[in-house]
Amino acid sequence: METVLSGIRSTGHLHLGNYFGAIRNFVKMQHQHHCYFFIADYHSLTTHPTPSDLHQNVRQVLVEYLAAGIDPEAATLYIQSDVPEVTELFLLLNMNAYKGELERCTSFKEKIRRQPDNVNAGLLTYPVLMAADILIHRATKVPVGKDQEQHLEMARTFANRFNRLYKTGYFPQPFAYNFDSELLKIPGLDGSTKMGKSEGEGNAIFLADDPATIRKKVMRATTDAGPAVAGQPMTQPIENLFNLMRVVSSEDMLQHFLQAYEDTSIRYGDMKKQLAEDIIAFTTPLREKIADIGKDNNYLGRVARMGAEKARESAAKTLGDVREIIGFKSFY
Repeated sequence: METVLSGIRSTGHLHLGNYFGAIRNFVKMQHQHHCYFFIADYHSLTTHPTPSDLHQNVRQVLVEYLAAGIDPEAATLYIQSDVPEVTELFLLLNMNAYKGELERCTSFKEKIRRQPDNVNAGLLTYPVLMAADILIHRATKVPVGKDQEQHLEMARTFANRFNRLYKTGYFPQPFAYNFDSELLKIPGLDGSTKMGKSEGEGNAIFLADDPATIRKKVMRATTDAGPAVAGQPMTQPIENLFNLMRVVSSEDMLQHFLQAYEDTSIRYGDMKKQLAEDIIAFTTPLREKIADIGKDNNYLGRVARMGAEKARESAAKTLGDVREIIGFKSFY
């Protein structure tokens, strides 16, 4: 059984894109592998160094991942800042990470372009912290998107460099965990091909959205200016609506609107009303779970404590080994 690690963003609500993308696969993985899922609150500070309520952000993410199906008994679900061993390994790895290679990182270049007034050291050393997150549990598989592949490559570099410098084979090489065809790409409501918070609030349907909010968002979804034209290919905004229907609507309802599109009798307002109701039906059980779990502070406390204890047991073993390999020895 391989060790799999995945970081979870620590700000904002989960949306349908998250759910049909990574989360459903995480739920499967937790029963097939030795999984560590962590809420990356340290990482969030590189972009938002002064969050208005970091604790509430982390709490909400914890609630929504539990509601979506992550089982804290089957997997290790923890908060990054609850495991101080990560920061010590981050420090030790930084001693053998070089300024030039960090400055060449594509994500660093992109970040300083986006936030020129906040080019902090955390941005530069982000790949080292990510490597520490992975190597602290000696993980071999890491589910990552395209934007994180270079960071994973750098984690392998740091692992191999440690092994070479200290003449050991202690750290295994972590590689990407590929979901292949299991990963569904959910389009946005604004006509773009990706649903995500960074694309704007109106782009995404969040799992915690109430019915009125869902109806409002869907009815504002981008469509064609005029009626369907026979023989013309489907535009991206209309294709997006059908792709959303494919994941939340019945096959009969999908076929009804596909036929209406083909014979040019489709009314996009009617289609969006039906899509909104189907999304509401799909998300209601999740929204109710989010509300129920969010009321139970004792349960959330137990989950966070259990996750921290399990993560620290693994992390302390790794850090102890690393300190011994480097040569740190106590005088008392």
